[in-house]
Amino acid sequence: MINRYLLLFVVVSLTSMSIRAAEFSQARPSPEELMQLPMNNWLTNGGDLYNRNYSPLTEINIETVSELRPVWRTHLNGSGLDTKYSGEAQPLIYEGVMYIITGADDVFALSVETGEILWSSEASLSDEISTICCGWTSRGVGLGEDKIFVGQLDGVLKAVDKDTGELVWSVQAERWEEGYTITSAPLYFKGMVITGFAGAEFAARGRVKAFNAADGSLLWTFYTVPGPGEFGYETWPQNSDAWKTGGGTVWHTPAVDSELGMIYFSTGNPGPDYNGAVRGGDNLFTASIVALDAYTGEYQWHFQQVHHDLWDFDAPNPVILFDLEYDGELRKGLAQAGKTGWVYILDRTTGAPLVGIEERPVPQEERQLTAATQPYPLGDAFVTQTLDIPPEGFKLENGGAIFTPFWEDPVLLRRSEANWPPSTVDPEAGVMYVCAGERQAAYSSRSGLEQVDSGERYTGGSMRFAPIATTGVVAAIDLRTNKLLWSQRWPSRCYSGLMASAGGLLFAGRNDGRLTAMDAKDGTKLWEFMTDAGVNAPPATFEHNGKQYVAVLSAGNLLASSKHGDSVWVFGLDHDGLNSTIELEQITPPLSNDEGLALYRQNCVFCHGLRGEGGHNGMPLEGLAAFSTNHVENIISVGQNNMPSFEGVFIGSEIQSIAEHVRTLNPGISNRNNRQ
Repeated sequence: MINRYLLLFVVVSLTSMSIRAAEFSQARPSPEELMQLPMNNWLTNGGDLYNRNYSPLTEINIETVSELRPVWRTHLNGSGLDTKYSGEAQPLIYEGVMYIITGADDVFALSVETGEILWSSEASLSDEISTICCGWTSRGVGLGEDKIFVGQLDGVLKAVDKDTGELVWSVQAERWEEGYTITSAPLYFKGMVITGFAGAEFAARGRVKAFNAADGSLLWTFYTVPGPGEFGYETWPQNSDAWKTGGGTVWHTPAVDSELGMIYFSTGNPGPDYNGAVRGGDNLFTASIVALDAYTGEYQWHFQQVHHDLWDFDAPNPVILFDLEYDGELRKGLAQAGKTGWVYILDRTTGAPLVGIEERPVPQEERQLTAATQPYPLGDAFVTQTLDIPPEGFKLENGGAIFTPFWEDPVLLRRSEANWPPSTVDPEAGVMYVCAGERQAAYSSRSGLEQVDSGERYTGGSMRFAPIATTGVVAAIDLRTNKLLWSQRWPSRCYSGLMASAGGLLFAGRNDGRLTAMDAKDGTKLWEFMTDAGVNAPPATFEHNGKQYVAVLSAGNLLASSKHGDSVWVFGLDHDGLNSTIELEQITPPLSNDEGLALYRQNCVFCHGLRGEGGHNGMPLEGLAAFSTNHVENIISVGQNNMPSFEGVFIGSEIQSIAEHVRTLNPGISNRNNRQ
């Protein structure tokens, strides 16, 4: 009897799976289209399932790029104009339609020929959402089975019809009240929608989930911080609840190897960020690259970049897959640009390094329970990892070298990193291009830390930037050797991401509003165009009616302090398009009713804390009541202590309202968040 029922269950299950397989094999775009390098279309965040951000198109090349002109520009109905929003999304293009999402999680479908808005879907996010780490943003949407998949800051995952924008299904994937938000583009793969969740600064436990693309039902969950009885739990304190708030959240869209049936992603920092005393051990799988079985979510392998991370050296840059010869043998490779300033190059079948990585002893701080060793990739770092001369008011310890520990007294270190802006790989040349920034930051921890509940801010210390200008770095790395081929310094942080093409070009946005094209061989700038707002999103390229175009979102960014807008631009070699000298109208964001408080909560709380107690990156705001409103206005306008100028971001009345509000803050008032 048992065997009969078991056989019936197996037959029903296999029949259901066969029907489902037939459904998604007939869907548009097809699984085969999603696995190809982008040509007519740009179907995934990252261009293909390998996350390469690379196009084989060649019409726009080093010889013709000087003739590149705007073809059309479309405003997205003022969505995401408030300063709290950041425009970081890469557009998707399929069969003559472009799909783009704003920092407000509003989705738009545009005609690639005219820029006409075909439909829009509004998220109507609540202003009460308070567990957002780093600005209100979305980095893109997913596409599959004739649906657009959208992850929202309120923890909602939904599918809308790609032709009409009408809602197909919606699920509460996680709750923002418990610290979970979705900022990455969902991944569609063979009937599944896969997404990670941000929130490591808010006592979250990292996870990746897969949902049925047909109806949104949950298929599997993988926790990036293992619980009791699970592999990796031994790297956390035993008989403790530290794992429940251990961080390890996922900032980006995973990559997929359909032949191996694996997905790959990298993870965020452990929680609390800057205090290791409450989480002794290596803290798997935080600050790691992880491989899972794509169909079941089962663990396959991991590589931890930073053991027992104290420095917010998480890994938000998207993982990229490539195939390249090593010692005469074609290998399945994986590369990820870390916040440490190194590229980690691994065999994606096993997780073993393709280019050597050594475990080396590092300085110790017993109160932080520091790891005895850290991984050091052989080859070159793409940014500077030490300091020569400290800025005024700071002193150096250990030359400001990477992995220098700290406790309650601030320790100045180089903060040079690749953050979320995507890297790109030229699969023919075997070269990876990285978009990075260089800063200096003083780290400190807090003793007497107590466990908090999920959804409460939980950093355990602070990282405060020194009053030294932030610069950017663009670097080219040989994936065979992990050696630098070239690098160049920009006057401001590279905070957009990169796209390479077979035309020999490397495209990048700039904080001042420019879209630039460089010669991929040496970084020489060949072309630029000034848009109407900060270009802080990666571009995409596609072919339509036999012609190649480049598309990018120009919407500004809170953390880059760049001018806000709501424009999508498309460029081509057509000379009957817009003139590059077109006069662009000034865009003024709408004002809030309770202006000072509202502006502060929307734009400043991420760095300075709800009551000005100091947050993830910013200093406490104590003592500002002793200064005049004009003095505080000047600080906001000009910038200070590595806080950038906000003069071009806020209008005069907004700066005055913020100044008046922060002069009333009293960080000394006790509440539970003081124990971070």
